[in-house]
Amino acid sequence: MADPATLQDLDQQIAVIRDNLRELTEQAAAFSGAEDEARAADRIAEQQQALETLLKERDALEKQRPRRS
Repeated sequence: MADPATLQDLDQQIAVIRDNLRELTEQAAAFSGAEDEARAADRIAEQQQALETLLKERDALEKQRPRRS
């Protein structure tokens, strides 16, 4: 059975990463140098990968939860 606290923690981490992605996207739009743009793109890619990992982990935990009837 999935621990509700663990699911809450994952949801919170997912929300933080989504906020980070929004901020990074806004910052990337404001950058004007190629080096800054590349650095922003790298940070966005890292955050997207972290988000995908957390979403997969959350999905796996959700599948372990007992079904309510």
